[in-house]
Amino acid sequence: MRQIFLDTETTGLEYKLGHKIIEIAGVEMRNRRLTNRHFHRYLNPGRDIDAGALAVHGISLDFLQDKPRFADIAGEFIDFVRGAELIIHNAPFDIGFLNAELALLDMAPIDTVCHGVQDTLRMAKDLHPGKKNNLNALCERYAVDNSRRTLHGALLDAEILAEVYVAMTRGQESLIMELAKDGAGQMTAVDADAAPREALLILRANAEELAQHEQVLAAMQIESKGKCLWLAGETLP
Repeated sequence: MRQIFLDTETTGLEYKLGHKIIEIAGVEMRNRRLTNRHFHRYLNPGRDIDAGALAVHGISLDFLQDKPRFADIAGEFIDFVRGAELIIHNAPFDIGFLNAELALLDMAPIDTVCHGVQDTLRMAKDLHPGKKNNLNALCERYAVDNSRRTLHGALLDAEILAEVYVAMTRGQESLIMELAKDGAGQMTAVDADAAPREALLILRANAEELAQHEQVLAAMQIESKGKCLWLAGETLP
């Protein structure tokens, strides 16, 4: 499965008031592994940036003066995301801005060229009702390093979201299998990653790391109301 973790920064909160995208970024993942392919552009919005938005992302209008307009990169962006599932934190916000920009260019809505949109904020609220579920809170909950996130930035946030998503959906992991015909012409399941690979260096966890692991499992056991798969059959104190 091809997925794009997407984030934007904008001049303000409401595209209906004419606010525009000033930064857009997406990172690609295939079969739960980042591919190191990404799309990242700063954009000249052709309008002022609200003071509140500037305080969040720190991107000034002066910095954006020599950057392209959305129209200049729209085709390249669509080619990058075409056919992929989009993973976005608070997806209605970003999708609203993207569709507003595309509509100005008489281009089709983003969800018509992608293979669906998944909102990790909605996912997090379902998993952790009544708790904070912004990206910083999820990083803390799932032990994802966000120390570089002093300000919002589309590329960094997309990369962090990818790590959070993998942690949030870890219970759904399974072997990536493909169907292939065996010598008798029958369909059989084969490992998609069965290609020869170099021997891996195995690093054993030390006592401190094992203790930290037990703490994480204990937290997962509480969050899942006793359904942590790794503790099946075990009883926590």
